[in-house]
Amino acid sequence: MMLIPAHHFRDIERKPQYLQPEKCLPPPQPRPSGAMWFIRDGCGIACAVVTWFLVLYAEFVVLFVMLIPSRDYVYSAINGLVFNVLAFLALASHCRAMLTDPGAVPKGNATKEFIESLQLKPGQVVYKCPKCCSIKPDRAHHCSVCKRCIRKMDHHCPWVNNCVGENNQKYFVLFTMYIALISLHALIMVGFHFLHCFEEDWTKCSSFSPPTTVILLILLCFEGLLFLIFTSVMFGTQVHSICTDETGIEQLKKEERRWAKKTKWMNMKAVFGHPFSLGWASPFATPDQGKADPYQYVV
Repeated sequence: MMLIPAHHFRDIERKPQYLQPEKCLPPPQPRPSGAMWFIRDGCGIACAVVTWFLVLYAEFVVLFVMLIPSRDYVYSAINGLVFNVLAFLALASHCRAMLTDPGAVPKGNATKEFIESLQLKPGQVVYKCPKCCSIKPDRAHHCSVCKRCIRKMDHHCPWVNNCVGENNQKYFVLFTMYIALISLHALIMVGFHFLHCFEEDWTKCSSFSPPTTVILLILLCFEGLLFLIFTSVMFGTQVHSICTDETGIEQLKKEERRWAKKTKWMNMKAVFGHPFSLGWASPFATPDQGKADPYQYVV
């Protein structure tokens, strides 16, 4: 949790009538170390399943409609390798974004005993979330879907069935980037395949019948165009949010800036890890976020 000087905080002071610790039940047992984070939300699970289905559909069309029937084996091998690597990285990033704790604040810790154990000094202030009964760090917001306060919460994304927050923003950015890349790659291959089929006999450019081939390619083209636009916009907004060190919620609420301003490069390293390396592009590399804030205390 975070304790900060009063002149940096806009929230309420530590007074019993505001905190009302007697209304909070004892905090639940913490999750076992290494336990998987997963949000049991029907809409989010359905969106995550749809995401995987659409990627696998693109995989099917690219391989079995365009590449495998092609007589140009070098073209098929190179494009098949590139597309499959990008698709694998996209799905791996999706899993990390979905199954990583985004920065949930310990639930139900706003008890009388816990507040007394903080030994707050005169003038220090804390804020209790009335929904999850937790002592709320600065820049944390409550998510009604996750039912938790999330540190540096940007937004809740149903496509990854999770909040995008302090601990998983890197994986969400990589997910949008790789989806945009495979969408662009698929659109380029669809364009070349249509040209090839117009020049050659339609019955020879695919293992499927011409009507089936056209329908599959048009559906892939529509899917690729839609997701290219959507994920490119999301990628751009996320990078802008990281560089300005201002989450989507903070921008929407136009909250007063109470934290130290850093350079864009330092903000990027805070999300993707210190120092710059190829691990920035890997969903398997957990970012080393450097030294903790001197005002932050983990309880």
